[in-house]
Amino acid sequence: MWRYRTALPIEDSAAVVSLGEGMTPLIPIPRLRGNLLGKLEYVSPTGSFKDRGASVLVSFLKEIGISRCVEDSSGNAGSALSAYAAHAGIRCEIYTPAHASSGKIAQMEFTGAQVHRIPGSRAETAQAILKAVRHTFYASHNWNPFFLEGLKTIAFEIAEQLRWQAPEVVILPLGFGGLFIGVYHGFRELQQAGVISRLPRMMGVQALHCAPLYQAFRKGLLQPEKSAQIAPTLAEGIAAETPIRGEMVLTIVRETGGAITAVSEEEIVRGTQELHRKGILVEPTSAVVLPGLRHLQADGLIETEENVVAIFTGSALKAVPELQKIHRRIHLV
Repeated sequence: MWRYRTALPIEDSAAVVSLGEGMTPLIPIPRLRGNLLGKLEYVSPTGSFKDRGASVLVSFLKEIGISRCVEDSSGNAGSALSAYAAHAGIRCEIYTPAHASSGKIAQMEFTGAQVHRIPGSRAETAQAILKAVRHTFYASHNWNPFFLEGLKTIAFEIAEQLRWQAPEVVILPLGFGGLFIGVYHGFRELQQAGVISRLPRMMGVQALHCAPLYQAFRKGLLQPEKSAQIAPTLAEGIAAETPIRGEMVLTIVRETGGAITAVSEEEIVRGTQELHRKGILVEPTSAVVLPGLRHLQADGLIETEENVVAIFTGSALKAVPELQKIHRRIHLV
């Protein structure tokens, strides 16, 4: 990722904290209707795209002399931040929902991070951290712009892997909106520099059990309404009741001619199984893109012949107990 050093906001090269993240594979996904390439972010050092943001954010913390930080996360961001903080010698505390995947919590604990398991929803975890951030640096992957700077490198890589062209469509899981916005900014910077001539249409996929951005898009709203999660979802990584950059996400969708859709739990189950049977070993949050793609194709928003890049965000190895339940459920049907 640090091949794009001049486009990243770290002044001191000695402060760069890297575990070799970036330049993840971009491969064709076989036996599907349409031209779909998968960006395999789940092969990153800690198993998700969040490593990019953690690398830049922790480098910033090191540059300004931070020795201790806190973060709230449903899993992947906490796993990434705790690993990069450990590599940098920075003490780290993570607040996470008690129901988060055991594999992700184990990752955090293995790095030496202090993990606080909070009962209730993802929103309640965000509330629980408020006391801690009064006296400790809040290294938030949702709020801190340095995290987004790392995520924009996904767009740089996609363009480089496509011989400095943008795909017609980028589709990705959508929760708080950081990945969506980061990828957009990467393509926007490439366009402003004259490297690419047009932006891809940005498409996001939510879980129906927690889909405030989908509901806002469907109603033509400029910003999402407050919307409680109606039930637990397998796609825990995108269960965001109050996406803090929701207005920006909806603006990007309109600007690029994109769309937002939502998928059911059964579709997430089937999408996970289908991707695994193709050798694409993702966690359920990543699998939403496959049924989401089919929704958008059925609605005429993506044509079969268009070049589409799907971003597969997290590894199946983070959610083995949950995936075993999914596959047992499939075999019992």
